[in-house]
Amino acid sequence: MLRTALTPRFLGLLVIVLVVGGAFVQLGRWQLGVAENRAAQEALEQARSAPAAELTSVLTPHTAFPGELSTRPVTVTGRYADGQLLVPQRRLDGADGSWVLTPFVVDATGATLPVLRGFVRSADEAGPPPEGPVTLAGGLAPPESPSSVPAGPGEIGSVDTSVLVNTWPGDLYNAFLFLEAEDPATGPQLTKVPTPLGPTGVNWRNAAYAVQWWVFAGFGLWLWWRMVREERVRTAGSGEGATPGAAPEGAPEGAPEPPGGPLARTGDNGVREHP
Repeated sequence: MLRTALTPRFLGLLVIVLVVGGAFVQLGRWQLGVAENRAAQEALEQARSAPAAELTSVLTPHTAFPGELSTRPVTVTGRYADGQLLVPQRRLDGADGSWVLTPFVVDATGATLPVLRGFVRSADEAGPPPEGPVTLAGGLAPPESPSSVPAGPGEIGSVDTSVLVNTWPGDLYNAFLFLEAEDPATGPQLTKVPTPLGPTGVNWRNAAYAVQWWVFAGFGLWLWWRMVREERVRTAGSGEGATPGAAPEGAPEGAPEPPGGPLARTGDNGVREHP
């Protein structure tokens, strides 16, 4: 069958199948990207439309962060405290800079909530936090993992509460807040960092479209193989490629020669003649 597959006709068909199949694979990858983007957009819209909850009603200090609270909008009232830190080597809208992380003492519990006030390109832009009581609104996020980013004085490699608990006094929430708004809003405002989304999965309808394109690509290869196989069976059945002088198909092997030897022939009168 390999000899049949290597004929110019089937090699040309294979090239066409591979080109079309490659296009189908790329279309499937595009549909999968659309599925992921739609799922992320739906998750973002759902998170933004959820009603904001009071922080103390969904989370208590020193407890593990529940996964379902990721990106949850909350409000909290309290005061900023001393101990502001910068988280270096962060990016926002293509710019390099740092996060401004400030401790916030919650009035209802007296515990400290790390608040990501915003993004700055240089430490001079951070400035001190507002003074006095203030109500914050933003999205919750779980603490980050330990980081190997070098941190100088007044810096921390990541928003790691296992480090912050030994840096800031008092009880600590095992979470941090991506600040969206302050009430009252006083002083210069920093560039806000959007609350990131957690794992969002895929949009299954578009994912099914991606699988369909990949099935089409595989079907094209299978169809080409089937054509090669049928052509091989056809040529074998028609006797093409048979060895010259071979016994006719269906003749028993080892059949005796006609009397008189291979050169004997029959004359017009039906009598076998010899040369």
